[in-house]
Amino acid sequence: MVRRTAARLAVAVTGAIALVVGTQTAAVAAPTNDDYSAAIAVESLPFTTTIDTSAATSDETDPTGCYNNGSVWFSFTPTRDMRIQADTIGSDYDTALSAWTGDQGSLTQVACNDNYYSQHSRVALAVTAGTTYRFMAGYCCGNGRDGGGSLRFSITEVRPPANDDFAGAIPVGALPYANTQDYQAATPETGEPSSCFTPTTTAWYSYTATTTGSVTARTDPGYAGIAVYTGTSLANLARVGCSEVYSYRPLTFRAEAGRTYLFQVAAAGINQHTFQLDVAPPPTVEFYYYPDEPSSFDAIPFSSSVGDYAAGGGISSYAWDFGDGTTSTEANPVHRLPADGDYPVRLTVGTPDGRSASVTHVVRVRTHDVAIVGLTAPTKARVGQTITVDVDVRNTRYEETVQVSLYRSTASGGYDLIGSSTQPVPVKDTGKTTRFSFTYTVTSADLALGKLTLRATADPSPNRDALLVDNELISTPIVIR
Repeated sequence: MVRRTAARLAVAVTGAIALVVGTQTAAVAAPTNDDYSAAIAVESLPFTTTIDTSAATSDETDPTGCYNNGSVWFSFTPTRDMRIQADTIGSDYDTALSAWTGDQGSLTQVACNDNYYSQHSRVALAVTAGTTYRFMAGYCCGNGRDGGGSLRFSITEVRPPANDDFAGAIPVGALPYANTQDYQAATPETGEPSSCFTPTTTAWYSYTATTTGSVTARTDPGYAGIAVYTGTSLANLARVGCSEVYSYRPLTFRAEAGRTYLFQVAAAGINQHTFQLDVAPPPTVEFYYYPDEPSSFDAIPFSSSVGDYAAGGGISSYAWDFGDGTTSTEANPVHRLPADGDYPVRLTVGTPDGRSASVTHVVRVRTHDVAIVGLTAPTKARVGQTITVDVDVRNTRYEETVQVSLYRSTASGGYDLIGSSTQPVPVKDTGKTTRFSFTYTVTSADLALGKLTLRATADPSPNRDALLVDNELISTPIVIR
């Protein structure tokens, strides 16, 4: 212990860091494994230790490929090939962890990690018998600084999953089924088939179907590869289906009662995958059409909105029944319903493995059609004269409320509104009409043109007129004097 009379006076201490409290300074020794040459040797696994690295230093020979602030060292020489993981989970500061092979000053980086779990680090690697691996634990971020905290360092062996080999396939029980395995140490087996992916880190499951029907296999996360086979050994497997690695597609197929299916699951860049198997759900099906209430003159476009999103099998067939005795197998047909009425239109879709789903909507066909069949006005008029104009509207379909608008011609070639009139127009026999009457006072602008042309329109809103061609009528020009 060294004493100084001035408060918080810096003290030079060889191989230690000075801790100043009031007028008293205590030397804190650097950890024993502060230097590469003094690495703590890990003799057996699992291994865990907790050390104080608050006085750890960074040596100028420490590698800089991963943060070396406050670096401390551990070494491990395996006696057999294996896969291990080392971590700093449980430390009280922001750590960085790396693994190296080689000699001081010429090290080769094997792994580096920062913030695997919160601010703690973890590296996983395959190690070779007789090779010494050096682990450097530092703190984030940068290089060349001293200090640290309470470091918890662990190394464990990662063993292959129990179902790593075909013979160890885990039997799937009742559906729905889920099982999670760590694939870090999973290995390809001699003779293991390559399906739509190359087997590297794989595991196996078996399922004997109790009933005939479609099943869906998937993983969570969803980008592992899945292949399904029938057979009794690696030598006689027959592929049933396959979903590629990173395809993000589940695998759906039709299973036969009493038959056993073998699932090969290929991990993809992540340690744990959960294999799931369940009865395949039906596809989703919906359709739309326009207009909402078509007429018997409309060629109606029907638009399907379907998918096999949950099972990933796709849609292979479309079957439309329009409720009028006609059908279609198109995805998006166009069809005219020939007469007014209510038609139960049904769409059924199917999947390659035999699942199906249907939806029915009642399409109301209503043909609204009013027509202007007469526009009566004088043949001659003078400025200041008020004339009467009669517009006759025919309706033979449904009771309507009709707005008739009357317009006058202008010098620009267009029309200006004179006025509008709205009234009920009942259904009448052919030849009988409903009259709308208007008055108009002739102006000097009409005289300047020398003639006046009238235009009448009929609108049965909110109903949609089926034949707009007869909803307008233009008069014979009225001579203005």
